Amino acid sequence: MILICGAGAFGTALAVTLAQNGPVTLWARDAAHAAEMQATRENARRLPGIALPDSVTVTSGPVPKGDTPCLLAMPMQTLGGFLSEHANALAHRPLVACCKGMDLTTGLGPTGLIARVCPTATPAILTGPSFARDIALGLPTALTLACADEATGQMLQRALTTPTLRLYRATDTLGAELGGALKNVIAIACGAAIGAGLGESARAALMTRGFAEMNRLAAALGAQPQTLAGLSGFGDLALTCCSDQSRNYRYGLSIGQGADFDPTITVEGAATARAVLARAQAMGLDMPITHAVTALVTGELRVAQAMDMLLSRPLKEE
Repeated sequence: MILICGAGAFGTALAVTLAQNGPVTLWARDAAHAAEMQATRENARRLPGIALPDSVTVTSGPVPKGDTPCLLAMPMQTLGGFLSEHANALAHRPLVACCKGMDLTTGLGPTGLIARVCPTATPAILTGPSFARDIALGLPTALTLACADEATGQMLQRALTTPTLRLYRATDTLGAELGGALKNVIAIACGAAIGAGLGESARAALMTRGFAEMNRLAAALGAQPQTLAGLSGFGDLALTCCSDQSRNYRYGLSIGQGADFDPTITVEGAATARAVLARAQAMGLDMPITHAVTALVTGELRVAQAMDMLLSRPLKEE
């Protein structure tokens, strides 16, 4: 049995595909939402048009205890509070983070936050190029499953792989979570460039130089460079910077167009940019695109000013 905490679009999509392997419990914080999903067999609020298989049970209230894997499918900025609130139920079990970002309060990624708040749990992360609806529709998807404990990683790989969801195993949890977090920042930059009419060439340049920034921070923090060259880094970057399905890209588009963006939609990259910039500055690392994105999301700069800032930097070797 698999427990998924978080009944948003991604948590629901995982429940739909993992139901092929056996019973799934999908936990929702909102009792009314859980009751609605259990009765209608659909998450009409977050993933409309996708039926919940019979083997998916939707619940709320206390998180079920046990030693079975628990997938944490919730926004990064709410993860710490959830872990603290339900620490007893989450102890002594594999906890698989399915969120991407860096916590504003601690500066930690999801596996680091799990290790701090739930020290008896085994942290892992599921990340890579994926959209919830694609997974729920059974479209072929490949992700990275990173867990420092190799035996637990092998068990999770077997438990979470389905005929259409292929998982590649890794032990570099830091690199995997950095790739997933940092690509959202670059996606905002790419969206802003396209929204402002700066063209596809500008997007390609931002993706390439953004990838260099991702690797710069990852190397400084001790991640393995090959991790960011895989699904959790380069793969996720390519998808998120080029698709209208990406919330971070659409948020950047709205900035570039000077349009309002739905405040109810979670945009992980906005908070992550601020957290990453603070960490990079403390380490003396140069991350100009992250700096520009932070200025855009806080309203300190407009897109034209941010682009001027990037283009006026001193010339250098690649």
